[in-house]
Formats: sequence, structure tokens, C-alpha cells
Amino acid sequence: MDLPRRPRRLRSDGVRPLVRETDLSASDLIAPVFVDATTDERRPIGSMPGHTRVPVDQAVERVREVRETGVEAVMVFGIPESKDAEGSRAWADDGVVQRAVGRITEETDAYVITDVCLCEYTEHGHCGVLEEGARDDPHMTVDNDRTLELLAETAASHAEAGADMVAPSSMTDGMVGAIRAELDERGFESLPVMSYAAKYESAFYGPFRDAADGAPAFGDRRHYQMDPANRREAAREVRLDVEEGADVLMVKPALPYLDVVADVRESFDHPVAAYNVSGEYAMLHAAAEKGWLDLEAVAHESLLSIKRAGADLILTYFAEDVAERL
Repeated sequence: MDLPRRPRRLRSDGVRPLVRETDLSASDLIAPVFVDATTDERRPIGSMPGHTRVPVDQAVERVREVRETGVEAVMVFGIPESKDAEGSRAWADDGVVQRAVGRITEETDAYVITDVCLCEYTEHGHCGVLEEGARDDPHMTVDNDRTLELLAETAASHAEAGADMVAPSSMTDGMVGAIRAELDERGFESLPVMSYAAKYESAFYGPFRDAADGAPAFGDRRHYQMDPANRREAAREVRLDVEEGADVLMVKPALPYLDVVADVRESFDHPVAAYNVSGEYAMLHAAAEKGWLDLEAVAHESLLSIKRAGADLILTYFAEDVAERL
């Protein structure tokens, strides 16, 4: 046959890696770390095999374990010792994240990012201060503007504890601008903000809510997280965060929203992050436990697809396992 173009010519073992378009490295990955102020020992997270909550006293040890795999960055989430209506332990000087971050930054060389939200700290589990009557009215939830001040205070407290980057995740309108202004006012103008710029109201978050005790006590988060049906809206959301001063733009979740990751990469010249969320992690583990999938292979392929779509950074529960094999 006369076939002048044969793509298989570039698929042999010798040339295949030379023409590979996308590479995944440990430095692309961010590992979540859960620090729990209510325990003095590690607690396994049942729906997320291989992951645990660690007490504050073991936060440094946990981060050192991450660094040994080659992963350079961690995202710290906190489970406080108490909760209230406003989530006041989120910005307390002696809060769980503040104490953990202080130790981690002092005793390790990890790059420390902190999640800035109130859902783990409020007794109602929503991502901010409730509107009056919200518990009884399904059309009401979080008071957007009253929440901004608390998010800014939380981010500043993380910066003062030693965080290298803060990552607001509440999808509160104006959150990036409020946080940027507060950080600048306190002398942290060089500290970057990674915004959860396009965060969807997804069914893939279930295991995380076990991990961080952050499930809503009533209702859902549809009034402030994005509709999974919407693609163009993501561009509007991301553009607003860019205008407010976001340094890194995150899409969450990752795998069901690779089109959005690609759109953000195409439209903005900022670094793009994607969150390979707990449900994505758990479903691959469940299928592997049934013998239906090769966990190592599908984990790597999943992260590779996120990188190929345009993500520069990937926040993933697979970070350590995949990094050790790269």
C-alpha cells in the first residue's frame, strides 16, 4: 500500500518518549494534608483509603512523609476543636491551621498552601455567615458580603502563621479582592492567592466531607457553587478573580471538568490549577478493589489527562503514590 503518512512510525519504544507531548512530574503535584485538633493520634479516613487525619503534633511528620516522595507542596486543611455560627476558629491565632502551619514552615522545606474557607469551622457546615432565616428557607443560604471580612481575616491569619500561599475556596463573590486588600494592608503584598475560581456544586465531594467534617447541616451549596451544566459561566467567574488580583486559577473538580480546565488555559495566561477531588480518588480505589482497574495505571493516566488539558498544578490525593513512581 502507498501510505506516505504512517503515525505508527513514531510509536516505537525508542522514539515514543522523544515525541511525548505531555510529561507529569512530582513538582506538578500538591498533596492535601488534614490536621485535626480533636485527636492525639492519626485517624484513617474510611472513604479515602491511604489517607488520615493527623493531630497538630504530627503535622510536621506528615509533611516530611510527603516531601520524601518528591512532592514539594502541600495544602493544609484544618478540623477545629470547636465550631460556632461564624466559624471563629478559622482565624484564631491558636487555630488548628495556624499552629500546624507555624510548625511545618519552621521545620520543613515544603511549600505550604492553606485552604481558606469557613465550612469546616461553622456549626452549620456552610461556607460563610448565614442569612437570617436560612435554616428554614431553602432559597437562602450564605450572606455573601458579611462573609468577606471573615475570609480576609482568615487568610491574613494564615499568612501571619507562615503560609506561602492562600487558597480561598468558598466561591463568595469578591473573596479574592477582599483577601488581596487585607494581605496588602498587613504587609503581605508578595504572598500569592490561588483562587478556587471555578468551583462547581459537584457530587464528587462526598469523601472530603468525611475527611474535613464539612458537610452542610441543612440544604446544599447550589446558591454559591457553580451549576455543573455551565461552561461559559466559568469564564466570567475566572475573569472576575483575575481582575481582583488572583495569582493562580483553580478549577474544581478536575476530571468531569477538563473542558473548563482547557478553556481557562486558553483564555488566561495565569498558572492554572485543577483539584482532582476526593470522589475521583475514591471511585478509582473502589474499582481497583473489585479488580476492575489497575489502580497505579489509572491514577497516572487520570493525572496525565488533567495536565494535558492545561493544568500546571494538580491538587490530588494520589500525589504521593504517583510521585514515587515517576
